[in-house]
Amino acid sequence: MTRFPIILLAVLFLALPLRAQEQDIRTVINDQISAFRADDFATAFTFAAPNIRMMFQTPDRFGQMVREGYPMVYRPQSYAFEELRDTGGSKLQSVLIEGQDGYYYIAEYDMVLTGQGWKIRGVRIFKTEGVGV
Repeated sequence: MTRFPIILLAVLFLALPLRAQEQDIRTVINDQISAFRADDFATAFTFAAPNIRMMFQTPDRFGQMVREGYPMVYRPQSYAFEELRDTGGSKLQSVLIEGQDGYYYIAEYDMVLTGQGWKIRGVRIFKTEGVGV
């Protein structure tokens, strides 16, 4: 009878780091989207992983790529976090985004843990079948 509370506490204790990781990842994505909304590409660039920073070299180039290639991320109408999946070396955070065009997209953020915390290693966009109201 006393084993059940101990097991329950152990399970809850082990789940705490996972919840903290999920919150940290969501904070990074939220903060980057906020920076995009403010056209603050220097700040948005700080959330990019080293591979992205090396590829684009400057916040301006990075901003241009996002404006032109990812308008739904640059100026989302709304967004909501969905599942977080562990892929072994990284985490994939799915985000449902309503674009300015009225369509819904799934943005799959590839997140990697660096010495500076969670960073965005890439984003894949999938257009859904639904149109916003």
